[in-house]
Amino acid sequence: MIILGIDPGLADTGYGVIRKEKNNLSFIAHGCIQTDKKNTFPKRLGIISLELNKIIKKYKPDYAAIEELFFCKNVKTALLVGQARGAIIVTLDFSQIPVHEHTPLEIKQAITGYGRADKSQIQEMVKIILKLKTIPTPDHAADALAIAITCAHTIQ
Repeated sequence: MIILGIDPGLADTGYGVIRKEKNNLSFIAHGCIQTDKKNTFPKRLGIISLELNKIIKKYKPDYAAIEELFFCKNVKTALLVGQARGAIIVTLDFSQIPVHEHTPLEIKQAITGYGRADKSQIQEMVKIILKLKTIPTPDHAADALAIAITCAHTIQ
């Protein structure tokens, strides 16, 4: 089965694609969908949706997983990310891909076994779990792979 993990953002939306065969996980792809702040907000959401559709068509995921929005000190940022999440979820739904949502705590626990793990610990574990030679970059793509791995651990 193919799992698409998504780390939502307005400027940078990370994605990671993995394969789960029995209890083995393997890396397929990762990257970021970037939008230019010079574009209008609706245009930026459209770009996220359009680029996500291309990823869906290319990799044909069976499942998708997205990070749940966590409490954010900057309300404006949280609202923008929330709206980007909405565009992503609608795009996945139109493609009839089941969507799993995971909190940052669930992701940290699934990847490292520790709910207060920092970003570097998570990235190192993603590298180890997927048998990669280096830590995936950029950070949003590494986070998306962690989300996909978390989903893989929760799907029966």
